[in-house]
Amino acid sequence: MKVDFKKYTNNLVPAIVQDFDTHKVLMLGFMNEEALQTTQQTGKVTFYSRSKNRLWTKGEESGNFLMLKTITVDCDNDTLLIKAHPIGPVCHTGADTCWSEKNHNEDFLFYLEDIIRLRKQASVEKSYVAQLLSKGINKVAQKVGEEAVELVIEATNNSEELFLNEAADLLFHYLILLNAKDYKLQDVIKILQQRHSK
Repeated sequence: MKVDFKKYTNNLVPAIVQDFDTHKVLMLGFMNEEALQTTQQTGKVTFYSRSKNRLWTKGEESGNFLMLKTITVDCDNDTLLIKAHPIGPVCHTGADTCWSEKNHNEDFLFYLEDIIRLRKQASVEKSYVAQLLSKGINKVAQKVGEEAVELVIEATNNSEELFLNEAADLLFHYLILLNAKDYKLQDVIKILQQRHSK
């Protein structure tokens, strides 16, 4: 990975941090070559602090570290995209992100819903989702029923791995069924919220 540190003032390049699981943008920092090397060596995202004029590991005081998963550089070799697991809130204000957005693992379901929507447009030869949806609503509903039965069976056994995999299969096919009926997860959440408020 070649990064053009000399392109910007003080040899600092922007480093965008994104949650590895939810894909939510968490914060923006700046790195010099030493900060990048430290991040790669320690596995904890480290920036160059312009206000402190030194390396600064996110979470060094609060304990809310950003645990490194991947680093990539953009097409101009002058901006980094860092994907990480946040340990606790990211912003110094206590917010999940520096834009005061909530960051929950549940957000991944909405991302997955978007992927299903895109795969619906793909060719049936290349996409399982497109293939299943092309068979019609009855087949999609039947598949959800099959996955539900498999989950119930695994619930009576003692294999955590099999149970959780069947639960994931059911949830995935449930999202496909919602798509086939032209509904979104948010439509279901709205009903649950209405019930909760009564």
